[in-house]
Amino acid sequence: MLNAAITGIGDTPVGRVPGSTATSLNADAALAALRDAGLRPSDIDGFLCAYSITHPHLMMASVLSELLGLKPNFCAAVQAGGASAGILVMQAAALVEAGICRHVLIATGDNRLTGMGRDQAVATLANVGHPVYERPFGISVPAAYALVAQRYMHDHGTTLEDLAHVAVAHRRHAARNPLAQMRESITVEDVMASRTISSPLRLLDCCLISDGGAAIVVSARDAARDLRQPPVAVLGAGQHHTHEHIVASRSLTKFGCTQSAAQAFGQAGLKPSDIDVAGVYDSFTITLVVQLESIGFFEKGETGPAAAAGDLDLGGRLPCNTHGGLLSYAHSGASGGMFHIIEVIRQLRGQAGDRQVTDAETGFVHTDGGILSAHCSLVLGAT
Repeated sequence: MLNAAITGIGDTPVGRVPGSTATSLNADAALAALRDAGLRPSDIDGFLCAYSITHPHLMMASVLSELLGLKPNFCAAVQAGGASAGILVMQAAALVEAGICRHVLIATGDNRLTGMGRDQAVATLANVGHPVYERPFGISVPAAYALVAQRYMHDHGTTLEDLAHVAVAHRRHAARNPLAQMRESITVEDVMASRTISSPLRLLDCCLISDGGAAIVVSARDAARDLRQPPVAVLGAGQHHTHEHIVASRSLTKFGCTQSAAQAFGQAGLKPSDIDVAGVYDSFTITLVVQLESIGFFEKGETGPAAAAGDLDLGGRLPCNTHGGLLSYAHSGASGGMFHIIEVIRQLRGQAGDRQVTDAETGFVHTDGGILSAHCSLVLGAT
């Protein structure tokens, strides 16, 4: 158990947020997290942030600190794609554990829906490919994940219908969340009939493009006792990184989530069956399937049938992404993973409203970046 607790959370509206910028979304979420914790900017001695595609800067953390009026003792930005949020929390917990900081503010945000045109969005999806061995041949993020899906379906018997059940389960969660970007009901048939993006992945197998920001405060446990909200303990954390470009991956079915989760569970002294609620990165339906099975929540090939049986829903075996996930809630870059963390914190605080998991005491969050290349796992607990 680490000497760190999450004491404040804040997020902005998501989806299409007219007039927003990356900096305004970061700032709004950060100030909301401070209010939630009952802290002032002067209380913050550590500041961490992620990155922005629409407003890039070499010193993003300094830019945002200046905007927020912070004077931190430690200030840095992390750029690890979708894994950034988890890594930021792990870094903040380490700063607290080392006694360097007492209260670390973490901010993420980007306006990817209103701040980018179609051409820029397409170029961004293609830019992750290796400049010599992938990009000239037309690689994109969806195409790379489609390679994973094709191989996984071949090896483990996963079907298009299995993937569709995952998307439908997420939309059921989003329907209970008044803040979700997409709340309209969908069926398995809708998912399978949606247009192909990169075979076998259909449109409704893919995450949303959104505006939005999210922030949290990580504090030393003794500094958390007198704050406004019940602290959520960081019980364990782990990372594992295997490759950057999919052409360099040794496998299309085995990824670093297995090792990062094992580290986090080992530190927490828990196992997958002990978890009451999970937030697992779902950039595509196949992303969630691979990770849930690789981490040990389900056997290989079991996630689709489990989703069809309601195991990912409230009252199921593993309520997962109860806010709607990247597939139905929102995905605005690094904030996408932070939305998962905030949702699990709300569940552990008992503040999730109509989507509350009964008696939730332990939570698991996993964020991944690149093409299943950077992985960070967190085990959280109510106090």
